[in-house]
Amino acid sequence: MKLKLEGGRNMKRKTWVRLDNASNIFLAAMTDFDTKVFRLSAAMEDPVDPELLQQALDNTFESYVLYHSVLRRGIFWYYLEESDLKPKITLDEQTPCAQLYHYDRKELLFRVVYYRNRIHLEVFHALSDGTGALWFFEDLISEYGFLRYADNPSEWNKESYRLKRPIENTNADSFIHYFRHKGQRNYTEATQSAIRKLTGASKTVGKFALRYGKIALQYETSTQQKKEKKKKVYQIKGKRTIDNRTHVVELNMPVQHLLTLAHEQNASLTIYLTALFIEAIRKTNPAVQKGMTIAVSVPVNLRQFYYSDSARNFFSTTRLEYTYDPEEETNLAVICKTLKEQLQQQLNPVSLEQRLNKLIAYEFNPFTRVIIRPIKDIILKVINYFNNRNLTFAMSNLGSVKLPKSIDEQVHQFYFQTSAVRPQFCVISHGEHLSICLNSPFVETTLYKQFVRDLTALGVPVTIAANKITDTDMRSEEA
Repeated sequence: MKLKLEGGRNMKRKTWVRLDNASNIFLAAMTDFDTKVFRLSAAMEDPVDPELLQQALDNTFESYVLYHSVLRRGIFWYYLEESDLKPKITLDEQTPCAQLYHYDRKELLFRVVYYRNRIHLEVFHALSDGTGALWFFEDLISEYGFLRYADNPSEWNKESYRLKRPIENTNADSFIHYFRHKGQRNYTEATQSAIRKLTGASKTVGKFALRYGKIALQYETSTQQKKEKKKKVYQIKGKRTIDNRTHVVELNMPVQHLLTLAHEQNASLTIYLTALFIEAIRKTNPAVQKGMTIAVSVPVNLRQFYYSDSARNFFSTTRLEYTYDPEEETNLAVICKTLKEQLQQQLNPVSLEQRLNKLIAYEFNPFTRVIIRPIKDIILKVINYFNNRNLTFAMSNLGSVKLPKSIDEQVHQFYFQTSAVRPQFCVISHGEHLSICLNSPFVETTLYKQFVRDLTALGVPVTIAANKITDTDMRSEEA
């Protein structure tokens, strides 16, 4: 539609879309220390060329209409509106994952910054999830790599340096597409493949969806018996960092070594690292072993079950837990097995569809729709508060980054981190390297030190880096 102005000029009406189902909670839950911003980083082999990075950003930006959006507040809901703003790269001078959305400003919901040989993409979670942002980042790095190294004597295939991902529907709402109406599309077949990857199970796990009824009944019976005794979820507390910055500790290690250890436990990398972190919590807090529960939030990429080329949020969150029984022997194998069974139960077709259909039904409920946005924010804030009280930590695994071969050689490693309301860790791998970013709003490092000690005790070589978080750190940096 076009609007005709008094001067006779025609102006195209700006397009807008409502926030997807997963995004509204980020607006309600956002705080000064938990900005709901996450960061993807690429460590290049050479120092970054700012002019070429800006050119690469301009080219990539044109392909992703979603990233042209600004966030607006309506009477009943938030919505994304297309803007004419253009992104500009800057030096990385703010704290990691600094606030991106300000209700009184019209600004893009992402930023690209650089420092020395590192390129960073920071995204407000209401715009996109980790997978959608990784698509944008991979294309940005590929574009920059081609511009930066195209004159290299080595041969380049100029026709295939891009990933050529479908980008026509980057702003589509996949939640509504798949869950607003009944009837799913080839879900069982997709689920079998995805569960094998997520749980690291053997071939029999691929048949899990078909025999779900029996497993679910057994699992429900056993968990119900445990729930008869009230569980107390352990909460990690500590001293907050200065100026609310997130405490970030980067761990680098060979990915194959960890995969071998995970496979020995018949577990995926996600399950294995989560179990290892749970054990680190127990070792640093002896009281946990006296019957307390460790609960973890793990996001699941729904694109593994439903085809979607949307860069918007399209994920679900699972809650896994392990309760220490002082009368029973606990080891890493037992924890891995318990977490794996829980994840399988939550990712079966019936359970997942019911949960997501309920969320969509809430969003389109006639009563809910007429409640004004500020009241919705209060309701969601309360829900988020009680959810946080029921969690110990969070983890997120973005998987493996793959770039065109000619570009891949120029990238040393990828990193993934996020703002934190509680201790959590983010995992991403590239080539032979795996990085784990331990994020926390607290200055204490006892838990992280134990986690690293446990990794090295298993023979995993680990290198460590951390950001500055105290007044003493700041003064030494200025000196």
